[in-house]
Amino acid sequence: MDVLLLMFVTLAGYILMYKIYGKYIAKFIFKLNPEAKVPSRELEDGIDYVPTKKEIIFGHHFTSIAGTGPIVGPAIAVIWGWMPALIWVFLGSIIMGGIHDFGSLIISMRNQGKSISEYTSKYINTRTKFLFFIIVFLELWIVIAIFGMVIAIIFSMYPHSVFPVWMQIIIAVVLGIYVKKISRNITLATIIAVAFMYLTVWLGEYLPFSMPEFFGLPATGTWTIILLIYAFIASVLPVTTLLQPRDYINAYQLVVAMLFLVVGVFAASFSGNLHIVAPVYNPQPVDAPSLWPFLFITIACGAISGFHSLVSSGTSAKQVRSEEDALFVGYGSMLLEGSLATLVIIAVTAGIGMHYETAAGEVLTGVQAWTTHYSSWAAAKGLGSKITAFVDGAANMITATGISREFALAVMGVFVASFAGTTLDTATRIQRYITTELFSSININIFKNIYLSTFFAVFTAGILAFSAGANGDGALSLWPLFGAVNQTLAALALIVITVYLKTKGGFKWLLAGIPAIFMSVMTLWASFINQITFWEQKNGLLIFVNAIVVLIVIIIVIEGSIKFFNTKPEE
Repeated sequence: MDVLLLMFVTLAGYILMYKIYGKYIAKFIFKLNPEAKVPSRELEDGIDYVPTKKEIIFGHHFTSIAGTGPIVGPAIAVIWGWMPALIWVFLGSIIMGGIHDFGSLIISMRNQGKSISEYTSKYINTRTKFLFFIIVFLELWIVIAIFGMVIAIIFSMYPHSVFPVWMQIIIAVVLGIYVKKISRNITLATIIAVAFMYLTVWLGEYLPFSMPEFFGLPATGTWTIILLIYAFIASVLPVTTLLQPRDYINAYQLVVAMLFLVVGVFAASFSGNLHIVAPVYNPQPVDAPSLWPFLFITIACGAISGFHSLVSSGTSAKQVRSEEDALFVGYGSMLLEGSLATLVIIAVTAGIGMHYETAAGEVLTGVQAWTTHYSSWAAAKGLGSKITAFVDGAANMITATGISREFALAVMGVFVASFAGTTLDTATRIQRYITTELFSSININIFKNIYLSTFFAVFTAGILAFSAGANGDGALSLWPLFGAVNQTLAALALIVITVYLKTKGGFKWLLAGIPAIFMSVMTLWASFINQITFWEQKNGLLIFVNAIVVLIVIIIVIEGSIKFFNTKPEE
């Protein structure tokens, strides 16, 4: 299929579905009320609960849910062919991810901004709440522990990204102070902030930085420590000081990057150099697991991701200033992420064919470029391999506009590193909320202290990160579980949303119920296959943890089903 037509149809489809389906579920399913009390106003404290303009909270929410997820997932899943990946991203984001994110956000807003783990006790039972907490804590524990290493790897691959990524923090703090204390012309301030941000990207080309070893500590270990310290600071600061403004300008960074990509597709298509070089469908890639169910585990962000429910019911629900804004923030962000995942698919299935350099220095084009990079599951599944496929493919398309390849690579490298950073600091803040809620529910109130609860989140992640040595890659021991755990969380969130909608009467619950059944089946199926694999590998840790996860999921599915059938519509 022509790449330009493919991009136009899918992006137009997202806009159309936001206008039709999104507004339908907002008006008739969740019945948004602009006059309803919301946590950001009712519990405003200037630190976590802060009523925020929808454009700003949209920026925070989107960059927090995106991270590197909509890049790495699609960049490996295309090994099964571009068509299955594209279909799952398009339909998944509209009918599954959208209802999942939007539902998690609005239910949290109607429950004082509490996390989905906490309000599970209201809609199912207290026993389920504690089981839910285990899944959530496990996911965030892995995310915080591993993202320091992820960012360190990106810094190593693209040393020119180090300077602009850290300069973004200074730009964000200045923007946050301006908006909070002056707030006269936010549009002008945004333009200036984004301009400065791209100036630092340009300067980064001339100021590359590679972290040296310190006292025998490798670069990844050093960066992990630095980033965990940063995450602690970012989590305890008021959201308006760093979290909101950084994510806000990162969102504009994304918009500019996506515009580069869209214009690049046009330019490369009209020059006749852009063609899809990946197979439409590749049922048996070398050494790869089966498409069913692993496609739906591999592509999470971009279609549906359990992590999104934590952001929706963690930070965003405490900042949305009106129920009316929840559609734009919750559903709109999911569709924009689907749009990004679509552009990623184009970059790794068409853009990569324009120019690909092997490790030996040989330059390949066309189908040969794609088949070399995706020669096997082992060759394509590594983090570096996935990021390289996207960055190189995207840079190839952007270069068709006349922009230098060096600057295009810099823009994409900074883009990936920046989004990984937003995931890290948001995950740390959410883990702090989760820790506080969990211990408060058993009357251990000392963790209401934000410094102690944040230290607990960072310290436990640090233990996992350095459990395997000074490289800071200890979380890799649990990483094979992450995809299934993340999608398990999505299934469980959909179960809670289904029970909630059952209380509203009619057949509204079907919109979440059908996706809940689908995701429950896919994740349990994948988890059982993983268990067999772990058993064959004689990996005792993964066998034990995966068995606990599977058991928890089965219990929550049973408890949720019982509650569903015993739930009657509210008067």
